[in-house]
Amino acid sequence: MNVQNTSAPRRTGHEELVPSRYAVRVGEIEVLIVSDGVLPLPTKMLGHNAEPAARAAWLNDMFLPTEAFDWALNVVVVRSGGQTILVDAGLGLDPDLNLPRAGQLIKRLAAVGIDLAAVTDVVLTHMHMDHVGGLLIDGVKERLRPDLRIHVAAAEVEFWKAPDFSHVDMPPGFPDALRAAAKRFTKEYQGHLRLFDEESEVAPGVVVSRTGGHTPGHSVVRVASGGDRLMFAGDAVFAVGFEHPEWYNGFEHDPEEAARVRVRLLKELAATESSLVATHLPFPSVGHVAVEGDHFRWVPVFWDY
Repeated sequence: MNVQNTSAPRRTGHEELVPSRYAVRVGEIEVLIVSDGVLPLPTKMLGHNAEPAARAAWLNDMFLPTEAFDWALNVVVVRSGGQTILVDAGLGLDPDLNLPRAGQLIKRLAAVGIDLAAVTDVVLTHMHMDHVGGLLIDGVKERLRPDLRIHVAAAEVEFWKAPDFSHVDMPPGFPDALRAAAKRFTKEYQGHLRLFDEESEVAPGVVVSRTGGHTPGHSVVRVASGGDRLMFAGDAVFAVGFEHPEWYNGFEHDPEEAARVRVRLLKELAATESSLVATHLPFPSVGHVAVEGDHFRWVPVFWDY
C-alpha cells in the first residue's frame, strides 16, 4: 500500500501542535483520515466486565493513566469513482457535555480544502452522537448538497426509535445525549437516508457492511483497489481489544455480540493483511493486525513523509 502523509503545517487561524490529517492511497482510491479531536472518558469504559486490577495492569503497561484518558475520534474521507464520501461525521457540539477538544471535523475539513458541498455521500458506521454530531452543527446542513446520500443500516435507524441502554456502562448524561442526537439526526436528514439491510456498494471499491454488536446496525467500511485493502472498523475495535477482545466497552449495546464481532473482524484483518483504521484508535490509527497465540497485536504503520 502506498501511504502518503499530508500533515504538513498549515495556518488555520491558530497553530495546532499535532497533525490532524493523514492520507493513504488504497490502489486508485484516496483515503484521508481526519482527527475530530479527543474525548476524555473514564478508563472503566474500556472493559467494564474486567477485573479492576487487570484493567489497571493493562493501562500501566501502556503508560496510560488509570482513571481517565483521551480517546481519539477519527473520521475518514474517501474519494472513489468521482464521489467524495465522508465516513462518520464526528461529535459536533454538545455544550451540555463540556467536551471542548472534540468536534473539530468541520474546521479541519475546511483546512485541508474539502468543501462540504463537494461531499456526495455520507456513510454512518452507527448513530452514536460522536458519529453523527458534525452534521447537526448549526449551518452545516445548508452547506451540504441537496442530493446528498446518507448510507446507514436499516437496523440502526429502527433501533434508535426506542433504544435499549440496559447493557451499557456509560457516564451520567450520555444515554440522554445519545438518544437526543439520534432523534434529531433522523428528523433532520430523513429525506437523505439510503437504508441497506446487510451490505451496500457506495462507490467503486467502497462497500459498507452491517456487523451489529456495538449497536444493532453498526457497520464497517471496506475499501479495496488494485490488490490493496483497508477497513474502517468504526467502534468495533478499541486499543484494548487486541489483547483483550473479550472485554466489554461501555458503549456497546450488545457487548457479548460485540466481542464476537471484534474477534471475527480481527481474524479477517490478520488473514487478509488489510490495513485497519478505527474511530477510537490513536490518530491516525492506520495499522495492521497480527495474531499472537490466543490474542491479537496491533502493528501501527511507519509514517511516510
